[in-house]
Amino acid sequence: MIHTSWRLKLFMVCNYLFLAVAALLCLFPLIHVLAISFSSSSASSAGLVTLWPVRFTTKSYEYVLANKEFLTALVVSFKRLFLGTFINMLLTILIAYPLSKESSRFKGRTVYVWIFVITMLFSGGLIPLYFMIKLTGISNSLWALILPSAVPVFNIIILLNFFRGLPKELEEASLIDGAGHVATLFKIFVPLSLPAIATLTLFSMVYHWNSWFDGLIFMDEVEKYPLQSYLQTVIIQRDFASITVQDLELLQLISDRSIKAAQIFIGALPILIAYPFLQRFFVKGVVLGSVKQ
Repeated sequence: MIHTSWRLKLFMVCNYLFLAVAALLCLFPLIHVLAISFSSSSASSAGLVTLWPVRFTTKSYEYVLANKEFLTALVVSFKRLFLGTFINMLLTILIAYPLSKESSRFKGRTVYVWIFVITMLFSGGLIPLYFMIKLTGISNSLWALILPSAVPVFNIIILLNFFRGLPKELEEASLIDGAGHVATLFKIFVPLSLPAIATLTLFSMVYHWNSWFDGLIFMDEVEKYPLQSYLQTVIIQRDFASITVQDLELLQLISDRSIKAAQIFIGALPILIAYPFLQRFFVKGVVLGSVKQ
């Protein structure tokens, strides 16, 4: 039985209070941005908005959602998100499965593992990567955003360690029943590894959605920018020459600050929606995938 002394109860209360305060501190910036996006031009420009909209208005979102460049960048980001995450997870699973075997069953396994690990420690640098993308002919295309990060080594290491923690008897029984390695992988290993796979899927989604620098260096046309690259050019380097007369009339009702806040919140919304569905796998997947060596 657990000894529930007053000291333990006090510790639990303090612990929950600390976690609640930490969670609120993490939410405050997002709530502040959301409040600014729904506030009027005068209130947001004067810095009167804290955690609640002042003179509520949806004009900022109307302006953002009517912006064709923003919507185009949003579509590019969704394409990158789905295609990039699918390729990441497919290659991660296919590579982690053979590398999870013992050296007696997969000769050269240690050599292959070190080849992957070395790529985590050393890289060719930005300039060789840029020339490689140019010379392979995928520059200014969606593949330039996906293929350079198609093999996430860190995810592979986590998943192969998770595979190594599964009972070997399940694989042996599957092979005895006549199933091949492909069937064993997708009918035995993958269903049992859903916590780790869900966690790594979230990692890949966050990476592809938040990445912006590769879009700036690999894309020659603004129309092919992913959302985060587009937001960087709008928020950091706004081009006032592209503003039309209609935009100027609307900007009298909304401020530049509220427009930026609306774009930032829309950009963060897909990950905020996806995270609660994967949260229950998150901690379990990372811990169980990192205890085996």
